[in-house]
Amino acid sequence: MPVRTAHATEIGADDVARHMRAELASVEPIVVLYFAGGPRDPRALAEAMQRAFPGAIVVGCTTAGEREGRAWRKGSVVAMALGAEIVRDAAVAVIEDLRGRADVKAALAPLEAHFDRPLARLDPTRHVGLLFVDGLSTAEARLMDRLGDLTDIPILGGSAGDDLAFASTWVTKDGTAYTNAAVLLLLEPAVPFRAIKTQSFRPLDRTLCVTACDEAARVVHAFDGKPAAVRYAEVLGIPMAEVVSHFQRHPLGLMVGDEPFVRSPQQLRGESVVFYCEVPEGTVLTVLEASDIVEDTRRALTEAREELGGASALVGFDCVLRTLEIEARGLLDPYGAIFEGIPTALFSTYGEQFVGHVNQTATMLLFG
Repeated sequence: MPVRTAHATEIGADDVARHMRAELASVEPIVVLYFAGGPRDPRALAEAMQRAFPGAIVVGCTTAGEREGRAWRKGSVVAMALGAEIVRDAAVAVIEDLRGRADVKAALAPLEAHFDRPLARLDPTRHVGLLFVDGLSTAEARLMDRLGDLTDIPILGGSAGDDLAFASTWVTKDGTAYTNAAVLLLLEPAVPFRAIKTQSFRPLDRTLCVTACDEAARVVHAFDGKPAAVRYAEVLGIPMAEVVSHFQRHPLGLMVGDEPFVRSPQQLRGESVVFYCEVPEGTVLTVLEASDIVEDTRRALTEAREELGGASALVGFDCVLRTLEIEARGLLDPYGAIFEGIPTALFSTYGEQFVGHVNQTATMLLFG
């Protein structure tokens, strides 16, 4: 078989790895991806998974929930093995010290050595990157900007979670677990592929301009010269007391043409608004309104499948805020049905990567 998925509920790292080795035995993998929730030691699990698949590139991260196919799971480990029929070639690199002075170009030198060319010369129609980032690093936007300077290949991914504890998040490579780091897996698929971004919002005819902020801390102090929370309430026509209750249904979007790149408010800090991603001063944001999350996601995936003429596997990154909405609205079954018949490994993230860093979005890599 060219691809297979599995899940494990065991807590012990060696038990999880043995289970995965048995369940994925029908694939001789080039790459093994795993997404781990629950109270497992990320270091021990990374070591055990690499021992279980010694001939493969093994990459993983911690999560805020996991999906295998149509089944939604919490506290489990979901894995996917990709064989040579899906992945022709692959290489992986780790970028450390994200909060400090990470030398991204130097960190990615192993990728250039493996593919024997600068990243800038890789063919974006033949190569794609999957990026796994410490979800508490607050460094995703800067990292994506730097990667965009170095290469034109599509890079998508997710920020690791920790089941909403917001204590520590981990990414793994070659049997080692890292925090304050990112792992970039560079693939040359053996089949056609599509990078997908979907979010379930429509833009309203209302904008806000960031006029004062602490960009590094992701705090907006003022929109249009007024306290941020006050101005947000004004444009929505709601009392200040209701501001937080509208954050999930009415996030803000950086519009690129007709396409919003979502910037989600997280909490109030006095009359300032803390966001899940950086929002630089001078940025003009459009107020968004939630639409049909099931239908929008189904449409995006269906269009990609039709373009490719099929679907052999899907790796996905789905914002935890979307997951919370899906659960709260009782949509787990209809949302899961979207992935019926596609070998899928997906996790709930603390942010998504697609061109830049976004929120309340699903980014997915679909193999034809």
